[in-house]
Amino acid sequence: MKTRTPAVLLAAVTATALLAACSGGTKAGDSGGGGGSKTLTLASVDQGSVEDVVKAFEKANPGVKVRYTTSGADQYQQQIRTQLSSGTAPDVMSVWPGNGNPGATHVLAKPGYLRDLSDQDWAAKMPDAIKTVAQYEGKTYNAVFGQNGIGAVYNEQAMEKAGLTPPDTWTKLLSFCRDAKAKGTPAFALGNQDNWVTQLVLYALVATTVYGDDREFDEKMQAGRATFAQSPWTTALDKYLTMERTGCFQENPLGTNYEASQRLAATGKTLGIVQGNWVIALLKGLNPQGTYTFKALPATDAPSATLIPAAAGAGYGVNAKAKNEDLALKFVNFVMSPEGMNLFVKKQGGLPSLPDTGFAVDPSLTELSTFIQDGRTVPFMDQLWPNAKVQQTMLSGLQEIFSDQSTPDKLLGEMDADYKAGS
Repeated sequence: MKTRTPAVLLAAVTATALLAACSGGTKAGDSGGGGGSKTLTLASVDQGSVEDVVKAFEKANPGVKVRYTTSGADQYQQQIRTQLSSGTAPDVMSVWPGNGNPGATHVLAKPGYLRDLSDQDWAAKMPDAIKTVAQYEGKTYNAVFGQNGIGAVYNEQAMEKAGLTPPDTWTKLLSFCRDAKAKGTPAFALGNQDNWVTQLVLYALVATTVYGDDREFDEKMQAGRATFAQSPWTTALDKYLTMERTGCFQENPLGTNYEASQRLAATGKTLGIVQGNWVIALLKGLNPQGTYTFKALPATDAPSATLIPAAAGAGYGVNAKAKNEDLALKFVNFVMSPEGMNLFVKKQGGLPSLPDTGFAVDPSLTELSTFIQDGRTVPFMDQLWPNAKVQQTMLSGLQEIFSDQSTPDKLLGEMDADYKAGS
């Protein structure tokens, strides 16, 4: 998840988110300008996609300049709250849906950092599933422009060279990993050096193992009738570690960051990567000749029972103390217009959040689109947790497990303690 966030993101993304659509490292873009009523400031985790949206926005608004930065989800989430509290935050910023991380809607709206966007035309058009996580106390604070999913993204050329096909059951998945390893090309790249990445494989497995038999698991958690430690979260975590022991990932995931994992998958040094669909655009950027396909990551031997984590991706919020509120609103409205939204999701390899935008689904996302249409998805897990600490504990705990400094029982117990602490 992601970010993307999950992450994924996320940002990120992420992300996210995923999660957010998420990205590692930091770079700064500057379209010129240096203050004044014609200059908008923007902080984004949508590395690789926001650039084109900014150009289109500036073209549609002659004389307007956008000063923007992009950064990885981890770094962004650490900085944005400080910037908001100190009065140095930009006019517009990436905001994740729900309540799962330090840059999420509830976390930033509750202390009054975000402007209420309920009066914007697009707010009433959001599907209920997205509106729920874009709002806080019934008011819309997040311009969510896309939907994302978490699963296995395969490098088609690498798969053809290896003579393998995407597995659709858990048993086939482990065989796939063994066959890939035997051919000298690990199945999946895993960039666990960036801690937001650690959650993605787990979320993909939790979707089926936890929610496959119990779609009301979140309600039970909220009512105190379920816990992480006494639920199939234990099964999902065990499967995650089973994948590691089976050799599903490249050597040293903890020494591999998000960018390095992208290069492995893009260049065919692994057969794919478990990530949000937003990574497809980044893989294409690294290897424009490559083609990539998103598939569900199986967690059981019943393909019809497989679910995908899929939910609203990171969107944009307006600083309640924006120095240029009019331009900030103009930008988020452009993002939520068919032109801006389609540009964003096409670049990210995602799906639009609003209906009737005229968007043509990329063939690489056919399975994700079908799962969404068939209702075979569950929200990114952290979006419905009561506070951001649960996710932070999970992310650091997963890194500790991969470095043999913690155990699944300890991690899930700590997540339960943070969850029970409430909001």
